[in-house]
Amino acid sequence: MESYKFAPEYELPSWPFVPPPELGADRVLRHPIVIVGAGPAGLTLACDLARRGVRAVLLDEDDTVGVRGASSRGICHAQKSLEIFARLGIYERVAQKGITWSFGRTFSDRQEVYNFNLKADSVSVQPPFINLQQFYIEWFLVERILELGLTDLRWKNRVTQVVPFADGVRVEVETPAGSYAIEADHLIDATGAHSPIRTQLGVDAHPSRSTDRWCISDVRFEKPLPTERWTWVDAPFNEGRAVWQHLMGDGVWRIDYQMPEDCDTAHISRPEVAGARLREQLGPGVAFEFVWIGPYGYRDHLLDRFRHGRILFIGDAAHVVSPFGARGGNSGIQDAANLGWKLALVTQGQAGDALLDTYDAERRPAAAENLRVTSRSARFLAPRTPAEHRLRRAVVALASRHAFARALVNTGRMSVANDYPAAPHLPEGGRSVQNLPLRQRDGTPTTLMDLLADGTHCLGLWFAPTRTQAEAMADVAASLPLRLVAVGGDSGLATLQPDEALARHLGSATPGSLCLVRPDAYRAALLNDPTPASLSAAAHAALAHR
Repeated sequence: MESYKFAPEYELPSWPFVPPPELGADRVLRHPIVIVGAGPAGLTLACDLARRGVRAVLLDEDDTVGVRGASSRGICHAQKSLEIFARLGIYERVAQKGITWSFGRTFSDRQEVYNFNLKADSVSVQPPFINLQQFYIEWFLVERILELGLTDLRWKNRVTQVVPFADGVRVEVETPAGSYAIEADHLIDATGAHSPIRTQLGVDAHPSRSTDRWCISDVRFEKPLPTERWTWVDAPFNEGRAVWQHLMGDGVWRIDYQMPEDCDTAHISRPEVAGARLREQLGPGVAFEFVWIGPYGYRDHLLDRFRHGRILFIGDAAHVVSPFGARGGNSGIQDAANLGWKLALVTQGQAGDALLDTYDAERRPAAAENLRVTSRSARFLAPRTPAEHRLRRAVVALASRHAFARALVNTGRMSVANDYPAAPHLPEGGRSVQNLPLRQRDGTPTTLMDLLADGTHCLGLWFAPTRTQAEAMADVAASLPLRLVAVGGDSGLATLQPDEALARHLGSATPGSLCLVRPDAYRAALLNDPTPASLSAAAHAALAHR
C-alpha cells in the first residue's frame, strides 16, 4: 500500500487568557455591546465597531483562530468582503498572502463545457475574488482589533447562559479562573451554525432534512497547477459526483469531493482513501503531500428573524447555505458590515433603536436569496428526481455547443453583494457601490472606502454643485452624520476630480445631482435636484429616524 506524505500543520497563533475584571466583582458590570464568537462574522463586527471608535466586548471559548488541526474552511473571499477589509485596514495583508483569481472552468466528465471571467463587470479597486484560508482572515482581524485597541477580546470565555430582559441581556460566562456575569445593551450571537445561544433560547432555525457531505483535501504539489477555479459537475474520478479545485495561500490546493450522504466520514478521510482519489484524478506520476484531510457536512437553515429584542444573530448563527458560490462566509462578513454602522450610531446616540430593525429587514432577504440560489446549485449537482437528472444531462450536453446553455450550468452562482428591497428607510431599494479608484482635486489618489473609513457617516457625492448650493446645505450636513463631497465644480467642499466611471456606476451624470451613500457603501438615494428639505428627508429615512 502506498504511503502518503503529510506537510507540517499550520502553526496557528494563540492568545493568553486574561482574567476579566468582573471575576470576583461585587456587582454586575454593563457593556453597550457584547459579541459572542470570534469567527469571521464576529471579528469583522468587532473590528468594524473599533474602526468607528466604538468599544465592544468579544467573548470566545477558544484561544486561537480557525479550527485546531488547521482546516482551511472558508477560502473564497468575494469583492464586497474584500472592500470591507480595505475599509477595516487588512486588505493589503489578505491580497499579499492570498491568491487573486477571476477565471473559472467547468467540466462534465473530462470535457470543458463552460468558462467565465468575473473581471468583466468590475470597476472596483478590489478583484472579484481572493482565495485564502479562513484562519488567516481571522488572524489578520484579531491583530487589527488589537492594534485599534478598543475591543475587550476575551479568550477562553465560554458563554453558558443568556437571559434577555426588556432593555438588555444578562450573560453568564465560564472561564479557567471561575465564572462571572455581565450585562449588555445589545448581544450579538456570532457563534456559528450550532449556536448554543440560539438553542438555549429555543429559536427555530428550520434546518433542512438532508445533510450534504464532502471530503476536503488540502494538498501541495511539486509542480503547480493552473491558478484557476476548476469545477467538475460529474467527475469520472469521483464516481460521477462533483469536485472543486482551488489554489489558496502558501501554495496549498483545496480540493473538495462530493460524497454520498450515508458515507462513513472516518473512512473517506483516511489518507490512503483520499490519496487514491487524487491518484485517480491526477494520474500516478503527480507528486504531492497532504496538509489536511477531513469530512465536511452541512444542513442549510434560516431564522425567521435575525433580531430578537436586544439579541441579534449574524453569520452562520442566522443562516447556513450550501457552499456553492462562496455565499456563506461572505454573507456573514457582510452581515457584520451592515450591522456595525447601525450599532455605532445607536450606541453613540445619533440614531434610534428603529435603525437596528433595518438589519433584519435587509440581511434576512439577502440570506433568503442566497439560500434560494445555492439550493438550486445543490439540486443541479445532486439531482434527486429523474426529471432533475434529465435536465442536467440536457444542459451539460447543450453547453459544450451552444452559448445560451452555458449560463444554465449551475455549479454555484458566485457570491455578489445582495441588493436590498425597497422599504420606508430605503424607498428606492439599496444596491452596493463598488470601491472605485478616485482622485482628489489635487490629484491625490483615494477610493470610496477611504472616504467612508473614518467615523460613521453617510456620504453625499454631489456632482458639480455651486458654492451657493453648498452653503444652503451646510446646516443639513451639520445636523446629521453626513459628509458632503463634491465631484467637480467650485463649491468650497472637499472635491474629487470629475469621474465618468463614478457617475455611471452611481446612476448619475447630471450636474447638481447628489447620490447618498450609506456607511456600508450602499446607495440610499439619488436626488436629481437636491434641496435642503429633500436631502434631509433622504438622510433621515436612511437612518430610520421617525
